[in-house]
Amino acid sequence: MCNLRCVFCQNFDISWQGDGEEMTAVEIAGLMLDLQERGCHNINFVTPEHVVPQVLEATYQAIGMGLRLPIVYNTSAFDSLHSIELLDGVVDIYMPDFKFWDAATAKRLVMAEDYPKRARRAIRAMYDQVGDLVFDESGLALRGLLVRHLVMPNDVAGTSQIMHFLATEISKDTYVNLMDQYRPAGQVLNRRKQYAEIGRTTSGKEYSAAKAMAGQEGLYRMDGCWRPGQRFPLTEP
Repeated sequence: MCNLRCVFCQNFDISWQGDGEEMTAVEIAGLMLDLQERGCHNINFVTPEHVVPQVLEATYQAIGMGLRLPIVYNTSAFDSLHSIELLDGVVDIYMPDFKFWDAATAKRLVMAEDYPKRARRAIRAMYDQVGDLVFDESGLALRGLLVRHLVMPNDVAGTSQIMHFLATEISKDTYVNLMDQYRPAGQVLNRRKQYAEIGRTTSGKEYSAAKAMAGQEGLYRMDGCWRPGQRFPLTEP
């Protein structure tokens, strides 16, 4: 399940309908070790705010059984500060979304008017723990903050404001993953008139504009625009 109700969720069957199976902490630890044996680079918990105690229990069990991989906390950023405090020293890489800047938009599209405020607080707390994203010599992420932002049609997400926040209140070295894969899904498919402003995919022009907004704020560590070891902003061709 999930602690948000995004009307456009592309994993609607999991987040709204609860598809999946219950497992004990020891069983989850076993899955983590199996992934390690298969050569995976990290253990990635997706949108786990509502099960943080279980994540901690399973991770404790897995470390005792030989887990050595980095732990990734992959989240919507609708996280309590208490949860982030509990994860201090456990999580190596925080990978939060920053979905919406405007409270009214968040209320309408993810059913959480306080989402922007909580996301800002959570991302600050995550950064305070792990700092900017760092890589090993082969380009694999080891520790730090990676912020994702889904570029939405008609700029409903408030991309410019979010990029400004990251550059001025977090760090100009923040690694940003700007995503262009938005498509209508979930309730939007069944209520296209109600959600007309997000009833289509994001255009290439809108995505290019989002990248320009990030660059104008001085953000330069973005997928496709930066590689480990490079310290200066790149100019788009």
